[in-house]
Amino acid sequence: MSHFDIDEYAYLESPFHSFDPRAKFVSILVLMFSVVLLNDIRILAVGLLLAVALVLVSRIPLLFVIGRLKWVALFVLAVVVVLPFSVSGTALFSVGVLTFTKEGLLQALVISLKAFSVVLLIFPMLATMKFVNFIKALEKLHMPNRLVQMITLTYRYIFVLLNEIQRTLRSIESRGYGRRTSILGLKNLGNAIGMLLVRSYERGGRIFDAMVSRGYNGTMETLREFEINSKDWAKAASIVAVAVLLHVAAFTSSIYVGGT
Repeated sequence: MSHFDIDEYAYLESPFHSFDPRAKFVSILVLMFSVVLLNDIRILAVGLLLAVALVLVSRIPLLFVIGRLKWVALFVLAVVVVLPFSVSGTALFSVGVLTFTKEGLLQALVISLKAFSVVLLIFPMLATMKFVNFIKALEKLHMPNRLVQMITLTYRYIFVLLNEIQRTLRSIESRGYGRRTSILGLKNLGNAIGMLLVRSYERGGRIFDAMVSRGYNGTMETLREFEINSKDWAKAASIVAVAVLLHVAAFTSSIYVGGT
C-alpha cells in the first residue's frame, strides 16, 4: 500500500530548505495569522499573490501543490454556493425564494482568499523540511511534549493502521464479503472492526516495548542541532515585516475609504 511521503520535497535546494526550522515555522505562522485577520478583499488578494510567490521560491512542484489544493477548492466551492444565499443584504438577483446578496458574495470571497492563502503557505513551511526536523522545532519552541509526541506517533503509525485496515478488508473479501448493505454484511464488518481494534491494541504494546528497548525517552533525537544564522534572522524578519505591512495597508485603506 502506497502512502503520501511528507518528506518527498524536503531534499530540494531553495531559500526555504536552508531556512532554520524554528524561524521558518514561527515567521510563516505569523504571516498566516496576519492573513486570517484581514478582511479587505484587495489586501487579501495581495496576500494570496505573496503566498503563491513563496511557493514558487520554495521550488515545490506546482502540480504537487495544485493536486492538494483540489480539496480546498471543494470547501471553497461550497462556501461560494451557499453563503451568498444565506447572508442578508443588497440583492443582486433571486432564484425562486432565494436571494443572492452582494454582502454574502463578499464574505464568500474573503473566506476563499483566506483559505487558499493559508493552505499555500503550509507548503513552504512544512514541505521544505523533514518531518523529524519539524518535530524537533516544536520541541525547541517549547510546545507541550505530549502534543509533540502525539503528532509524531500519529504520523508514524497512521500508515501501519491503514495497512492493517487494508489487510482486514482483503481478508474478509476473500471469504465472500462484497461490502453489501445487509444484516450479514454489517455483522461481518462489525467483526472486522472489532478484530482491527484488538490487533491495533496488541501492535501498540509491541511497538512501545520496541521503542523503549531502543532508548525512547519521550524526546525527538536528531543527528544535528539547529543553528540559526544571520540569513535566517533576515528571512524571518522579512516575512514578519510583510505580515505587518499587510495590516498597515489595510488600516491605511480603511482610513482613506472612511475619509472619503
